[in-house]
This record gives sequence, C-alpha cells and structure tokens, in this order.
Amino acid sequence: MTQSKTAKGSIDEYISQFEPGIQEILQSIRGLIRETVPDAKEKISYGMPTFELYGNLVHFAAFKNHIGFYPAPSGIEAFKEELEPYHKAKGTLQFPIGTALPMDLIRRIVEYRVAQNRAKASAKANPAKKKNK
Repeated sequence: MTQSKTAKGSIDEYISQFEPGIQEILQSIRGLIRETVPDAKEKISYGMPTFELYGNLVHFAAFKNHIGFYPAPSGIEAFKEELEPYHKAKGTLQFPIGTALPMDLIRRIVEYRVAQNRAKASAKANPAKKKNK
C-alpha cells in the first residue's frame, strides 16, 4: 500500500484509493480529529489529508507499512515520552499498520496543536499582549 503520488481533491477521494482496512484506519483518525475540533477545516495539503484552524493543525497519510501522523515538531516534542514506542522524526510519527492506534494520545496531541494555533492567532491579533509577556 503505497501512498498515491497524485494529490486528491478531497479527503474522501484520498481515503477511497486505499483498501477497506486502511480506509477504516484513516476514517477513524479523521473522525477523531473532527470530533476534537469540529470547527477545523479539511483540505489536502502536501498531498495528505490536513486539518486547519488558524493554520495547519495536523496531517495524516497512509503508506505501505505505516500510518503517518504529522503534528509539527512542537506536537512531537510536547509528548516525546509518551511517543517513545513509535518511530518519529522532527515533525513525523509513524504508527505501524497492524497495531492499534493510540487514539487518546492522538486526540491530546490535536488538542495541544489547537491551543498552540489559537495562542499564535491571538498574539498576532493583539501584538500588545505579546510585548507584555
């Protein structure tokens, strides 16, 4: 199961290109993010399903042997101890296909990213607050 090189127009189109078992995993991640951040917008960015709220929150994608989850470097750093069992890089997590996804951890990472993006948006909208910190 290799990720498609062709960027799809919607998350539904992206997910539909995979076999049913992978579709189920991708839909579960999508549903969790929607539930956690109902006001986030969905889009395809970098050829991957992406959720956006005051900028990109997280991306996810399917590959041959893993599901990639991309919460930005800050999302990984904030949870690095809990993420120890997973392969990770600067802004990337890899969850092996065939193992249960850590859904509660993914939800908390998404919540963390939402708080970060809201704080950045607030600081940008109120530069005087930023100076007083």
